[in-house]
Amino acid sequence: MRFTSHRRMTTLTVVLVCAVPIAGMAQPSATLDLTSKLRFHAESVNSPWSVAGSAAYAGLLQKIGTPEEWGQGGGAYGKRFASTVGCSGIHAVLAFGLDSALHQDPRYFRSRRTGFWRRTVHALKGTILTRTDSGRETVSTWRLGSAYGAAFLSNQWYPDRLNTVRLGALQGSLQLGFDLATNVGAEFLPDLKRKIPHRKPSLAPNDLQQGRP
Repeated sequence: MRFTSHRRMTTLTVVLVCAVPIAGMAQPSATLDLTSKLRFHAESVNSPWSVAGSAAYAGLLQKIGTPEEWGQGGGAYGKRFASTVGCSGIHAVLAFGLDSALHQDPRYFRSRRTGFWRRTVHALKGTILTRTDSGRETVSTWRLGSAYGAAFLSNQWYPDRLNTVRLGALQGSLQLGFDLATNVGAEFLPDLKRKIPHRKPSLAPNDLQQGRP
């Protein structure tokens, strides 16, 4: 089933909604060892927001009825959810293998510059390029390889008519779009959180009577 413009927009909306909450808020510092990289990628699959994102994307696939061979109903949704989580698992395994072997850092480093467009370009650049464990900048082989590799491998359990190079390329590009949205969220959300006023807790009657500040 080919994606219509409406379906592409719906897919993009789900990607953006799911990406923003799971964006890393803290600016990373120390170099990651193998255990830390493994934990980083594991959380991209089994953290609450990641599971919620997989559930939302499976719901999107259920709504538009793709693959149509899987039908509708609870069993069909379960199959789509398992497929989505399986793809995420493959993506995490490939990403860990590539960034560990190539000594690349999978984290996003926020910009030190000011200005919306400069920082947005930095987020885009951070999707294509990455840092090595020694701090140098290089092509993000781990990201590109895991995005397209997971897309093609996970299509093996799709119906034959959908297990195509075209769909694999589309899904790999969609994953990169998800990564870009995540980077944009990681870039700007910490600033937005600081600007949100925090309400002071109201004083209990006993506190007022005792003159507590």
